[in-house]
Amino acid sequence: MSSTQRLYFIDAVRAFAILMMLQGHFIDTLLAPEFRDKTYDAFRIWSYFRGITAPTFFTISGLIFTYLLLKAKEKGNEKLRMKKGINRGLMLIGIGYLLRAPFLSWLTGHFNSYFFVTDVLQIIGLSLIFVVILYYICFKNVTLFSVITIVLGFLIFLTEPMYREVSFENIPLLFSNYISKANGSVFKIIPWFGYIAFGAFIATLFYRHLDKPNFKPVTVSVFFIIGYFLIEKSSIALFYLHKWTDIKLFIDSANYNYLFSRLGNVFLYFAIFYGLERYLKPPLLLKIGQKTLSIYVIHFIIIYGSFTGFGLHQLIGKTLNPYEAVIGAIGFLVIVCIISFHYVKTNAYIYEKLRLLFFKLKGNSKT
Repeated sequence: MSSTQRLYFIDAVRAFAILMMLQGHFIDTLLAPEFRDKTYDAFRIWSYFRGITAPTFFTISGLIFTYLLLKAKEKGNEKLRMKKGINRGLMLIGIGYLLRAPFLSWLTGHFNSYFFVTDVLQIIGLSLIFVVILYYICFKNVTLFSVITIVLGFLIFLTEPMYREVSFENIPLLFSNYISKANGSVFKIIPWFGYIAFGAFIATLFYRHLDKPNFKPVTVSVFFIIGYFLIEKSSIALFYLHKWTDIKLFIDSANYNYLFSRLGNVFLYFAIFYGLERYLKPPLLLKIGQKTLSIYVIHFIIIYGSFTGFGLHQLIGKTLNPYEAVIGAIGFLVIVCIISFHYVKTNAYIYEKLRLLFFKLKGNSKT
């Protein structure tokens, strides 16, 4: 495969996902309760597309991380990429906790367990570590890794009814929050690692077949077909699997089939963005896609008041009408991007500085 081949649509999807996440958090945090009615078409449509944002973000994270790992294998420096992957995962976990650290409350002697809840960054960070471990267990065999990731993703989604309501009261809160929402965690490792696994599988396909003739039109078509099937037909398929096998798990999964259907939406996004890739190379769009970490951190501080406890959530609350929320969301996106572009370095710069700090804390010199 050509070492110069670049997948511009990845940055475009990441830009789209982070902007959707920002507006989703803004509107969800500040829209007044009386306007949260799904009988309103606008709110119902907004809610539907907001539900696709996190699956898209997780899947594209798995895709880009694995693709870079496989490219490193091609160049002979996969060990360094694996090491960086572990460090990056740990740093994302650390940043995730840091953003929720109530420093002012701690200074006044007030402590609570909410600091230990897990969110996007912790789960993505742990998932990246799992991808590295899984790749190592597969003896760096791309074919074996490809098969295991798609099987693992499918099993995680299929078995969701078995662990949906499971709580782990007898293990430390720090760990139970990764596998249960009982204590307020926003995301948990399963089923969300499933999206990372599917993204990793897609990365193996791009890595092995990208330079083949007609790869793009075939891939776009496959994305559309699979996406449509998962949205419209996956519940029916699970129903018939139950009918033919009499295995209760299939009907339980069919009756609450949000994971496969949202994955279908992700595939449709990929089809659209990959199909239009030639038009998605404006520097602004690519720059947003390359600065997702800094954008996420900035938006979290402004909305939720990280470190100080004073953000839009505390200062405004759920008081805006729909027009105010939409206009405010647009302004919020612009402000966050301006801050990120002009006052914060790239993701790579941030990771590098955090890596230096990490090695200093370990008392080792950076290699």
